[in-house]
Amino acid sequence: MGLRPAEVKQLNALALAYMGDAVLERAVREHLLVSGMIRPNALHREATKYVSAKAQSQIVHEMMEQNFLTEEELATYRRGRNAKSGTVPKNTDVQTYRASSGFEAVLGSLYLLEQHARVEELLHFAITYIEKRKEDAK
Repeated sequence: MGLRPAEVKQLNALALAYMGDAVLERAVREHLLVSGMIRPNALHREATKYVSAKAQSQIVHEMMEQNFLTEEELATYRRGRNAKSGTVPKNTDVQTYRASSGFEAVLGSLYLLEQHARVEELLHFAITYIEKRKEDAK
């Protein structure tokens, strides 16, 4: 990748979140395609259930409740959560948006640190969590 661990730790938390957003988006798109969904409009609607700020906030809170995150990941989460972006999407509240930014920062940090096995564990947890919520809602 090119970045040393010390350089990753120095990156702005919102830069980590930017990377984490892409990591999550790619994983969700792949998951939906593999599951057989092919209609673009349906893909977009379904992907939103996984990548929305609300979904990410719920995922990361569940991870914390289950002590799934390491101390270092929690520290990265707090950095991302506490970063001031200057904007908040109109369809969510500030706390939800910040929690989702924290989750994305964790994913981005792990990805840039090339901890791909751990990234996959978090992505599996996230996708499984949303799948279960969708099943429970039926």
